Amino acid sequence: MKTTLATMITLIVASIAFAASGAESDGSGILLALFIGIGALIIVFQMLPGLALFGSMLKGLFSGKDAESRN
Repeated sequence: MKTTLATMITLIVASIAFAASGAESDGSGILLALFIGIGALIIVFQMLPGLALFGSMLKGLFSGKDAESRN
């Protein structure tokens, strides 16, 4: 009886220790954050000239001058 009780207590303590081993961490480190950050910077820096071109296109479309006076 004492042996069975000691075995059960040992198994319960071991299962709690295995459950709290930190296996639930996703493992993403500084390199993953750096990779995502650089990707975001590339997207932002590619959008800036596109927005500038879009703004100049809208400015050209809605300007008061007609097409013949530009030539």
